Amino acid sequence: MAASGLFGMAFGAVDVAMNAQGSTVERAYGRPLMNGMHAGWCVGAISAGLLGTAAIAAGLSVTVHLTLVALLALPVAALVSRSYLPDPVTAVGRSAKGRSAGGRGAARRRMPPVVYLLGVIAFCAFMVEGTVADWNGLYLRNVLGAPEALAALGYPIFEVGMLAGRLTGDRVRARFGARGMMVASGLATAATFGVVLTAPTAAIAISAMLFVGVAVATVSPMAMSLAGGATGDPGPAIAQTGAMGYAGLLLGPVIIGFLSDLVTLRVGLGLAVVLGVLIAVVAWFLPRSRAITVPLETPGRELSMAA
Repeated sequence: MAASGLFGMAFGAVDVAMNAQGSTVERAYGRPLMNGMHAGWCVGAISAGLLGTAAIAAGLSVTVHLTLVALLALPVAALVSRSYLPDPVTAVGRSAKGRSAGGRGAARRRMPPVVYLLGVIAFCAFMVEGTVADWNGLYLRNVLGAPEALAALGYPIFEVGMLAGRLTGDRVRARFGARGMMVASGLATAATFGVVLTAPTAAIAISAMLFVGVAVATVSPMAMSLAGGATGDPGPAIAQTGAMGYAGLLLGPVIIGFLSDLVTLRVGLGLAVVLGVLIAVVAWFLPRSRAITVPLETPGRELSMAA
């Protein structure tokens, strides 16, 4: 348990660093890229499932399997790290040596209100994802009476939908803007999850899970992207948004379990519909501007990102 706690802390730090680097790359390119980067997470999740299946078929123990994954992943991570761009805060610090330390400290402590709005959106999106991951299979098996093999397909199909949504999300965002896209995604999440809950058969519910994945896929990456673009130093803003998001991932399944005990699992899962509507409502209050521009003080250049 102690090792798991340390692993969680390390994973959280890497998660913030990855999203901060993603925000830096977006600003360097001047166009949305975060959804495509988060598509890599979906590929990793699907690959992990396939590798786990292969490890079981090969008769490998959990210890051997995880050790092999770690030994393969570590040199790849070290090699890729050579391609990272400098953090904006580093560039700002080098060009602003004459500023007072107190002024810089105060600037770091100030967080724009939009970061907290984005944190609420991430909280709702992560809660929906956690709800699907932890309760979808039980709902298909116990409520809709699906065989275990069929019920197990719900989450992988959801992940396929997430992958499709994130691979196309940046192009959609560049055309329609993040605010409008988040509102539409929230409403679509509520509508598609409503189909899951009212489906008369497991086959229809599983098919609807594909569209739930497409609908909610772009919400958390856009929240991270916009948080990183809201300040000159993306790290703290992304950490704040990410912390609120992971709180939803942690609390969502617990709240669903509590509601299931009070009423039924179907009614408890209705919380995902409410969360979708909440995403749309909160996104409506985001700035209407189609672009968030934060000066990145590199020599002779100011970079902006399309919102």
